[in-house]
Amino acid sequence: MIKLSVNINKLATLRNARGGNNPNLTQFTKEIERFGADGITIHPRPDERHIRYEDVYALKNIITTEFNIEGNPTEAKFVELVLNNKPTQVTLVPDSNQQLTSNQGWNTIAHLDYLKQIIADFKNAGIRVSIFVDPIVEMIEAAKATGTDRIELYTEAYAVGFAAGNKMSAIEPYIKAALKANELNLNINAGHDLDLNNLSYFASNIPGLNEVSIGHALICDALIYGMENTVQMYKRKLKVNIHEI
Repeated sequence: MIKLSVNINKLATLRNARGGNNPNLTQFTKEIERFGADGITIHPRPDERHIRYEDVYALKNIITTEFNIEGNPTEAKFVELVLNNKPTQVTLVPDSNQQLTSNQGWNTIAHLDYLKQIIADFKNAGIRVSIFVDPIVEMIEAAKATGTDRIELYTEAYAVGFAAGNKMSAIEPYIKAALKANELNLNINAGHDLDLNNLSYFASNIPGLNEVSIGHALICDALIYGMENTVQMYKRKLKVNIHEI
């Protein structure tokens, strides 16, 4: 069964808009887990515009499913935050401080030596490591050399192609990337712009997909359908059998 990790950044954005504690992030996290999520994802950024560093410590104390912290390890404060909280998984993303959202995967060839060292530091602390990558076979091959446990396929290009009606051509690079990851014994996560419309087709065509991380679309859908119903709707989209396009 493919796991669903819910990214709660947008809940923190809503809370921060008024400066109080509504919505209560820890309470919502407990409810999201109770509603069936297999994990919780957060992406703290240096400006703390959504998840605050203090949130990470509070969430660590209450999360009972898998805890995934995303971020750029070139920030020393991020590395310290992860090592202090020891989540189930850390997902390394090469975004800059000013980015609105993540928009590319690692160049695992150019950054191979750096990634080897930082990944070893996290793994030595007992933390599973995933790195954000584009669906390019050469990048998957170099990802294996970094020592990472998993890759997370960056799925914006798939989502754009799917929305434009080109779902077969949109999914093909991801299938090739996944097959290479399978060959190299790399586990596969995926995320970015996956939603109720495109998730099932993606999940049913990606061999070896372990987990998806979904935030923005899921939180938006929850405004219409309610959080419990929405989590279950996404879970149902992941109950698929792998087939070829």
